[in-house]
Amino acid sequence: MFQRLAALTPSGHARVPAAWALYDFANTIFSFAVVSGAIGLWLTDSGQFGEKDGNFLLSVGIVVSVGLNALVSPVLGALSDRGGQRLPFLLAFTVLCVGASAFIADVGATGGLVLFIVANFAYQASLIYYDATLKTVSRPESRGTLSGIGVAVGYLGTIAVGLAIFFLDVPVPDRFRLSSIMFAFFAIPIFVFVKEPGERVTITGGELVRSFGQIFETIEHARGVPGLGRFLLGRFFYSDAVNTVIVVMSVVTVHAMGMTPTVANLVLLGLTVVAVLASFGWGRLVDRWGPKRTLMAVLWSWAVGLVLGGISIGIGGPVGIAMFLAAGAILGSGLGGVQVADRVFMLRLSPPARLGEFFGLYGLVGKGSQVVGQLLYGLILLLAFDALGNGAYQIAVLSLLVTMLVGAWLLRPVSDVWAGSGELDVRATPPPDRLSPSTTSMEPPAE
Repeated sequence: MFQRLAALTPSGHARVPAAWALYDFANTIFSFAVVSGAIGLWLTDSGQFGEKDGNFLLSVGIVVSVGLNALVSPVLGALSDRGGQRLPFLLAFTVLCVGASAFIADVGATGGLVLFIVANFAYQASLIYYDATLKTVSRPESRGTLSGIGVAVGYLGTIAVGLAIFFLDVPVPDRFRLSSIMFAFFAIPIFVFVKEPGERVTITGGELVRSFGQIFETIEHARGVPGLGRFLLGRFFYSDAVNTVIVVMSVVTVHAMGMTPTVANLVLLGLTVVAVLASFGWGRLVDRWGPKRTLMAVLWSWAVGLVLGGISIGIGGPVGIAMFLAAGAILGSGLGGVQVADRVFMLRLSPPARLGEFFGLYGLVGKGSQVVGQLLYGLILLLAFDALGNGAYQIAVLSLLVTMLVGAWLLRPVSDVWAGSGELDVRATPPPDRLSPSTTSMEPPAE
């Protein structure tokens, strides 16, 4: 096993991809225990803001933290390109996330919401640098496999913190500190074993100023890559559903489906096992089919899951619970698939010299989508909850289906093969008659 893992990386050392994947384990602990779990349950508790206002303020917290991060994502990515390395930035934002999340429940409802905004901002920023380091630790032909391993190992982090919460019977307020301790511990190996090529370059004040004007320059650079603009627009729409479900899954399970927080934790834990197994499968499909075809399959599966989930909320009882669990299994599988496929897709469309810059733009699109999607979801609940009760959750969940389908439609013509990325090898290079005259793009493969 270690030999196979070592063969995936240019370093030839199994500890390098293992340490990289373990960071996915670490940050998914925060995503599951805090973003998908504790913060929503804590804010909607009657001792804090209550169900109606808590749901809306949860959306506000996501909108502010992700919106601010979206504005600076291209700048952060460009700075890492100019500085030559991503790991120092990854370390700084990891420390900020861990420190802020540890004290959320200790400073009151309003103070806790502020600390969550800081922690989630730092978590989202760290993903820019973590995703970009995939190129450092993998080979072009192993990107999908290693991306899938990272996502699957990440979901093992979900299982680990979920089991810790269950067996230690951790109350919701204490889950913030537990997740921060676990995040910090399992993040250490990436900073010890992963070494970036080249030397770190000192960033001057002039470069810092120029980075704040980077967004327009980055957009201009992106226009030179065939299909990138349409891919990013499609990502804006399908990320709406993905990111919103991640945030609201615990609240919907408890308040809309009537489960206790403990039972909801076990249900979400079970669905995570599905996501772990599916992530390996999606990763292999990325290497076999390519990221575009795999991503399309994921999005259509999500459409089915969202329909089942929305209907299940309106049915209730054993039948509704069964449908809800089936929908959760589909969405859990697809959640891993999206993470595996679309970051490899982005690598296929990114020139090596602008990797951090383009991943900043990639982050901007995903986070901008989350701002819009989460705000829409929160407003639907705020305006419809008094009149419709659980029906407001049903409408809010089904609204995500529309954006998912728009994203899939936009993605259909985009090719995942572009010679300028340096990601092509003999197996991925299309026949000569499929190449455009510039040899920098190809016609989309038949669906």
